[in-house]
Amino acid sequence: MKLILDHQTPAKIHNPKNHHHYSFKDFFQFDADKGTIVDWNDAQNILATEDFIIGLVEGLEEEVGEASAAIMYTIGCEWGQKDAFFFEKWFEKEFDRPVRQASLMFLLETWWWPFTAQGWGRWEVDMGDRRQGFMFINLFDSALARTLGDVGKPVCHLYAGLFSGFFTEMVKKQLGCIEIQCYSMGETYCKFLLGGQERIDAASFWLNEGATAKDIEKRLRSGELK
Repeated sequence: MKLILDHQTPAKIHNPKNHHHYSFKDFFQFDADKGTIVDWNDAQNILATEDFIIGLVEGLEEEVGEASAAIMYTIGCEWGQKDAFFFEKWFEKEFDRPVRQASLMFLLETWWWPFTAQGWGRWEVDMGDRRQGFMFINLFDSALARTLGDVGKPVCHLYAGLFSGFFTEMVKKQLGCIEIQCYSMGETYCKFLLGGQERIDAASFWLNEGATAKDIEKRLRSGELK
């Protein structure tokens, strides 16, 4: 979790244009006296335990039942939209160019690096189907799925919302996202589909019918939407 503040790490003060700030000691500044953790991009980070994550998810489920998934997704969407604006500001400040002038893969890896450093997991973006209007994101070590364990259902609705919100702002086109494979279902990693609502609805229907991620990939690539 992070809040935006106007602080800088010692490494950034010394060399603000250094792009190789990926070591733990350079990326984070720990201030024991103030009780703060500030990262390279001037955002204050908050440490959260696994018990906090479990309490958040289970408490929400207890309060609203199955609607908890939609609420987590909505929270993720708002987070992604706000983080897109924040990302554009610090990217342009650090690299002296607008995000629109950067290569797409460089842009995405630059955006996701802080999330990896903060414990949200590693990712792989599959751009092979982008011309068809959708793409897949593989997520390794999801903070939610890793904490909740094998519960037999997708649990990374917050991530799906985050991807939806961020990419919607980046491409200026409404995109949805759905998790089609989850570590909490016994898989080795989580997988998300990002695309227009028609494809998201089709994937959701197929999932409810028992389709696997590979089934969904095959159907979408063949142009099937029902």
